[in-house]
Amino acid sequence: MPRASSSPAKLTTPVSGSECPAEQALRSITGKWKPRIMRSAAEGPIRFNALLRDLPGSTRQSLANALRELEEGGVLARRVVRLKPLHVEYSLTDLGLQIVPLLFALEPAPTR
Repeated sequence: MPRASSSPAKLTTPVSGSECPAEQALRSITGKWKPRIMRSAAEGPIRFNALLRDLPGSTRQSLANALRELEEGGVLARRVVRLKPLHVEYSLTDLGLQIVPLLFALEPAPTR
């Protein structure tokens, strides 16, 4: 009688023809800049250029892509403020507010 295969391929097999919900959730908040964007937005609404300054090494394009993906994932909300000068603010949604404490819990404890 052949043994059941324990190949990693089974772990990545789509569930009911789609990606596993946990994988979808993790994909929506992981990446080089996404956790740091969420951390910055946890302090309140933040503008694009302020985020760009908070994330040394990021580019306008990489930041724009990460913001778009967080917005599509329901983690961030984008709001156009129609004051002069016209600007855009990003803030955490209810879902984002639930995720941020988990991100903080994953940070290493400060060393003494």
